[in-house]
Amino acid sequence: MSFITAYCHLNQEYCAVNGGIISRRDKQAQDPWFKQIYKEQEFAYPKFHKMDTLAQAGFLGSELIKRAAPALLTDYNDDEVALIFANSASSADTDLRFIRSYEQNGSPSPSLFVYTLPNIVLGELAILNKWYGENMFAVLPKFVPDFFLNYTQILLSGGSKAALCGWLEILGDRIDAFLFLIEKEASHAMEFSRENLESLIATGPVTQ
Repeated sequence: MSFITAYCHLNQEYCAVNGGIISRRDKQAQDPWFKQIYKEQEFAYPKFHKMDTLAQAGFLGSELIKRAAPALLTDYNDDEVALIFANSASSADTDLRFIRSYEQNGSPSPSLFVYTLPNIVLGELAILNKWYGENMFAVLPKFVPDFFLNYTQILLSGGSKAALCGWLEILGDRIDAFLFLIEKEASHAMEFSRENLESLIATGPVTQ
């Protein structure tokens, strides 16, 4: 058996951790929405400002989950935390920005080219946290609970003891991010099941 020990929702309007809203977007602010969260939560990771929006969403969600479940940083070896992410748009948001940089400037932007693969977000998280376990970024037509359930259980039956999972859909003004932490051993936590996962999704911004 495994358990959902922390989760985070992020959309165009608010950011919530374990069901409680911690930040609401100020549409009058000069800072972009993700930068607003970064400042409000007093994160200190300068590389954040160079990331594309997909990687920024992964960074913010994972950092908030780490705060809600600090054992993620203390109780596991660097190869015992798996990363399992998915979306339907792949890296299309950055791909389009890359194309526009070529059309407008006559040459493509190297800083954007770095992020024209969706799994780069996994690399960013692995480098930051020194997580060197199994990782997967899948491109699916929609959020599929069974994908996360089945793949996570396979990894947890092997060498992984925890899995940080996420649905990161970023395209233009659309932001649908749902990250959740799965651990093999936990007390007073929600069982990792399709029913519980669907219940959490239904209360958040993820479009099924």
